[in-house]
Amino acid sequence: MSSEADKIVLVTGASGGLGAGLARGFARQGYRVVISARRREKLQALADVMIQDGAQALAIVCDVINREAVKNLGAEIAKRWGAVQILINNAGIARAVSFTDMLDKEWDETIETNLTGAYNCCKVFLPGMIRSKWGRIINIASTTAKVGYSHVSAYTASKHGLLGLTRSLALETARQGVTVNAICPGYVDDERTHENARVMAEKTGKRVEDILKIFAASAPQNRLIEPDEVASLALLMASEKLGAMTGQAVNVDGGAVMV
Repeated sequence: MSSEADKIVLVTGASGGLGAGLARGFARQGYRVVISARRREKLQALADVMIQDGAQALAIVCDVINREAVKNLGAEIAKRWGAVQILINNAGIARAVSFTDMLDKEWDETIETNLTGAYNCCKVFLPGMIRSKWGRIINIASTTAKVGYSHVSAYTASKHGLLGLTRSLALETARQGVTVNAICPGYVDDERTHENARVMAEKTGKRVEDILKIFAASAPQNRLIEPDEVASLALLMASEKLGAMTGQAVNVDGGAVMV
């Protein structure tokens, strides 16, 4: 394969938080990075900063729920740069709510974004990887892909499903030069975690800072996970060094889940 500078990485859900951290991590290593999300302003702002720092970055708005939009995303990347070789399915939503209080539309939106969105992207970008006999799919799951958590039943179900998709695709592509793996972060120090802390604080009457401390205390290391720590593992999974790793789900969670 060619050097990192020739490889095209697509990061979905890249307008902020963990997605932005993943994008910057790959850019620093010389990859050409396509960032995609629904929010144009934040997405373009990130791309501008990355380009100013010397990265090759391309921002394209796309809602992964929309299959036609994902197909158009693939066509636009191919026209501008070429075929995506590394797909990072990071787009996701997580809303803290009890099962009985959860609206049907919240269930539908969570499954559509976190699971069907990854399916849509794999459907578009995997065939090109198979044709070139090289590719990497990295699904950003969660520790909720392995164990249950209260008040996030839709999120937990979607991430369990994403882990199942990871394993099945890994089996189907094992002899075709493609690896498919998942990363399972714990509570990441990003916008999503802080927003859920805010929601829980409102419902419990506690301070946001107290909720964040509870999140951190769920891990033996008693801290939140930095986006760069997840990006470091993604970079390793994308490299030739772990070409023999496929169908795996690796925790980055401070020891919270030892499975």
